[in-house]
Amino acid sequence: MSSSAIQLSSAAASSSFLSPSTFTTREPSASLRRRSPGICLCVASPPSEKTAYKTKVARNENMAKLQAGYLFPEIARRRSAHLLKYPDAQVLSLGIGDTTEPIPDVITSAMAKRAYALSMVEGYSGYGAEQGDKNLRAAIASTYYRDLGIEETDIFVSDGAKCDISRLQVLFGSNAKIAVQDPSYPAYVDSSVIMGQTGLYQKDIQKYGNIEYMRCTPDNGFFPDLSSISQTDVIFFCSPNNPTGSVASRDQLTRLVQFAKDNGSIIVYDSAYAMYISDDSPQSIFEIPGAKEVAIETSSFSKYAGFTGVRLGWTVVPKELLFSDGFPVAKDFNRIVCTCFNGASNIAQAGGLACLSPEGLKAMGDVVKFYKENAEIIVDTFTSLGFDVYGGRNAPYVWVHFPGRSSWDVFAEILEKAHMVTTPGSGFGPGGEGFVRVSAFGHRENVLEAAKRLKQLYK
Repeated sequence: MSSSAIQLSSAAASSSFLSPSTFTTREPSASLRRRSPGICLCVASPPSEKTAYKTKVARNENMAKLQAGYLFPEIARRRSAHLLKYPDAQVLSLGIGDTTEPIPDVITSAMAKRAYALSMVEGYSGYGAEQGDKNLRAAIASTYYRDLGIEETDIFVSDGAKCDISRLQVLFGSNAKIAVQDPSYPAYVDSSVIMGQTGLYQKDIQKYGNIEYMRCTPDNGFFPDLSSISQTDVIFFCSPNNPTGSVASRDQLTRLVQFAKDNGSIIVYDSAYAMYISDDSPQSIFEIPGAKEVAIETSSFSKYAGFTGVRLGWTVVPKELLFSDGFPVAKDFNRIVCTCFNGASNIAQAGGLACLSPEGLKAMGDVVKFYKENAEIIVDTFTSLGFDVYGGRNAPYVWVHFPGRSSWDVFAEILEKAHMVTTPGSGFGPGGEGFVRVSAFGHRENVLEAAKRLKQLYK
């Protein structure tokens, strides 16, 4: 096969892997088949060998700092290569954190109704408020921030938490120094690199210069030693954590808020998995006294209602949060939103309102319960095989330790011998080396089959 043919095949298989409908519930016998290629996501094409013309525009030098490909397209590339080698393999995908179960009917019905209304003069609407529908903002405030002093005007509805992470980086600018949990969701670091906040990548320690990596390990309960953290402007913190599945306690978050106050830092708190918390751990940073003066919170409907493709989330910027000169952070974020964004889809926002109805909340709770049952199956499987396993209780991710081994080597072993995709822990930062992340987002029959294959591989 020619190199160009391989590249095309790789891109097609990558699209199939990243598609949320790779598997289907109604036809279990066909649930593992490869799908026809759709659009290609995040996979860069190699430059042509014959370039007739080049512009005089210099490449953003910060883009050249980024290491290899973004984690998940790289996984897709390796999966594609595996399928070229084993074209008849039934590959299970428990790597990328994409939902698989259908969106509850009470939610899709509301979106369908809103979409149909757009075909009529009396139901049509164009641009909405960049900050989001007033009723949806009020519903988010009353549902998730009741009695926490967060008002609807503090809430900015968006097309997802990941998009807001990049908008927040634009807000903070290129001179901000950030701190991240290590390991952590790659978007925090990569967006910082693109903004020019970092130095070069240091291969010997697998870190970027000018980023504070807050090591989170089983030994410290996946909560960093704050006394060892240097002065930093912005702290990205995710609880329940992606990828470790750990959740911060009230005492730990109280210490984090106090640390931010003592250092004059701003916390960007990612609560995208808060509905998965089943104990008394805080579901919002704003449950901690004083957090409104030092924190921003991002969240999303993606992992609650299956909105990974619908795209709807929100960011809370309290009016009490001020820059060093006393200017309200919310006013600048509002300017960023109005400049870079035209507001979330009115159809998606209709779905968001349905999510927050009594029926919608119950339906989302059922979806979350289903994925948590998947996580329990995965945890029990690895535990029975003698592995040290973390997460899975308050999060849809299971973090499995393979001491003394390379994460990518373990990834390759599971893919090669079990035809199963996981996520190498080192892709989340140097602190993830020796671990793999297994996602609980999958149809039940696929999770059960994955458990069977893992037991055969590691028995």
